[in-house]
Amino acid sequence: MKIRSAFSLRKLLVAAGLLLLLAGCATGPHVRTDYDPGANFGQYKTWGWYSPIAMEQSGYSSWISERIKTNVRREMDARGYRYVESAPDLMVNFQGAVQERRDVYTTPRMDFQYFWSYRARAYVAFPIWYDEAHISRYTEGTLTVDLVDAKQNRMVWTGDAIGRVVRRSPEERAADIDAAITAIFAKYPYRAGESQPVIQSKR
Repeated sequence: MKIRSAFSLRKLLVAAGLLLLLAGCATGPHVRTDYDPGANFGQYKTWGWYSPIAMEQSGYSSWISERIKTNVRREMDARGYRYVESAPDLMVNFQGAVQERRDVYTTPRMDFQYFWSYRARAYVAFPIWYDEAHISRYTEGTLTVDLVDAKQNRMVWTGDAIGRVVRRSPEERAADIDAAITAIFAKYPYRAGESQPVIQSKR
């Protein structure tokens, strides 16, 4: 049991703690979203936490999941949603995941081949150009936030923040989590009780 708990904690820390932003990256994580086109977002006015939260399936929370909760609460409050303990309209779930990736790219190279020239009675060099293939391996982290219709237990909106995993200090990771949640909710176009999406300015 202790081994399983230690593994769950390690998985949690890897999935969420080392996520998201490249050190010094000015543009932040890549965000992608999806939604249920049949959902009526105008009926949602209150929210609460999904149970169990995917990132806390080990049975306990961490400073990482608590940091995410603080950020989510801020974003939901800013959009007029009221937090309630029981019977909310929307439930919020979140999770983190990592996976190994690789990029294949080429760079132009030049070399010489030598041929014997009977006319010149010597070896003559001829340049040749070719592409040299390279493979770059890296770890990609994804933080996902889901909004679930509580009555139907059906996901109606989801947002992913995706970036390369890099070694960061706890303070830097906390800032990365803040930036990731902000970036995800920047793509959420609804406000509490309103069925029409808010027109978002292009950046």
